Amino acid sequence: MDKYKVLIGLEMHCEISETNTKVFSSAENSYKDEPNSNVRPVDLGFPGTLPVVNKEAVKKALMASIILNCKQPEYIYFERKNYYYPDLPKGFQITQETKPAPVGIYGELEYECNGEMKKARINNIHLEEDAASTDHYSRYSTIDYNRAGVPLLELVTYPDFRSADEAVAFLETMRRIYQYAGISEADSRKGQVRCDVNVSIMDKDLDETKEENWGTKVEIKNVNSFSGVRDAINYEIERQIEAKENGTYDDMEQQTRRWDEASMTTIYMRGKVDAIDYKYFVEPNIPKFKLAESWVEEIRKSIPVLANERKHTYIEEYGLSNYDATILVKEKSISDFYEETIKLGADPKTSSNWMTTVILGHLNKYELEIKDIYLTPEYLVELINLVEKGDISSKQSKEVFYKILEEKKSPSEIVKSLGMKQIGDEDTLRPMIVKIIEEHLDLIEEYRKGRNVFDFFVGQVMKQTRGQANPSLTAKIIKEEIDKR
Repeated sequence: MDKYKVLIGLEMHCEISETNTKVFSSAENSYKDEPNSNVRPVDLGFPGTLPVVNKEAVKKALMASIILNCKQPEYIYFERKNYYYPDLPKGFQITQETKPAPVGIYGELEYECNGEMKKARINNIHLEEDAASTDHYSRYSTIDYNRAGVPLLELVTYPDFRSADEAVAFLETMRRIYQYAGISEADSRKGQVRCDVNVSIMDKDLDETKEENWGTKVEIKNVNSFSGVRDAINYEIERQIEAKENGTYDDMEQQTRRWDEASMTTIYMRGKVDAIDYKYFVEPNIPKFKLAESWVEEIRKSIPVLANERKHTYIEEYGLSNYDATILVKEKSISDFYEETIKLGADPKTSSNWMTTVILGHLNKYELEIKDIYLTPEYLVELINLVEKGDISSKQSKEVFYKILEEKKSPSEIVKSLGMKQIGDEDTLRPMIVKIIEEHLDLIEEYRKGRNVFDFFVGQVMKQTRGQANPSLTAKIIKEEIDKR
């Protein structure tokens, strides 16, 4: 690897899920398990049907373009990309090419990878319709047209990534942008995010700014997870290096491959198809329309606070570490939950500790989302307050947390039902502690000689109070009573 440089470019496809209808039809834009239950004649390419542009989808696409610092066009055009495939009933896809310009061209995005800030150049971002989904079995294939016509954003980068880590960090940053901006859920489990990856290698001492020095580009199609992107890139790098080393790289054609999860390899599909083979031309049934500057500015002003801005607030205002802030903003639902606890008056660091350890630990263990568990920001704040007031110990609070999820009750109800409330009354604890010490006076001398018997006394108090004694108050009284003797 030391002898070669890697050039990686990405084509990220993300469905716009935050619109009521599909991009060119009145069919509902929602994920449905039942196949072919969410279609209209336009989606199926029936003769005589005409597309109608979804204004909200254009708005979401322009918002993404603005966030990526792209240049927006004067006019919006749509074009036909002509090819035949069973999941494309019209025989063409309504999309946008670079000429006329799509919703955004020539942007850039800063992202963080392994603690370093990187920058990736954006070639373009364009709005198009998604194709239907096809499932292949041993003897037959099925097509689900629910996905046909769903608004799809395709983001095309320059080959600015030098490792799989950089590519995945960029994709994760983009996923957060789509989620925080309200453009898409960007849920790969629903097929809303897919990637094509372009990989090539070149000799390390050559000038990468000159395209003639680039190696043979290999495109890996439709990788459906970020972990798959990482594995596919790493495999392809090794495959191409091996070809370099054995002298077959220069004979390798530009090609399209697919990532096979079962074998963890890329598999040859076909020679690379060039844009000219798609015979693009302007879609005749959708007139071009001029973008009003006032509308673009309105969209710009409506962009909400994004993940990187929240992260900055968490570090600079709340005093969180970069690591904890990064974890909190990774999923919008987690960040929203955390923000709500702060609004309700919880201490930012205490809330962060709960979120990044106990709560996320539980969610990750059982592969759940925050909305799947019986916990609200109000309940978390109530639980934190019970500890801060000394009603329960930190150790007890963990038990209460799991009981909340199990019994679906509030923290106070759990504490009451289990008789957990801490004993924080000195008049109650001191006589009990004095009695315990008097029964073990022989240990006082051992304590003075340096033997650790302090924990023994604490344990005895906790045993008698069934763990309900306030730990800090208990320790204070024990020390005072020992010192008297």
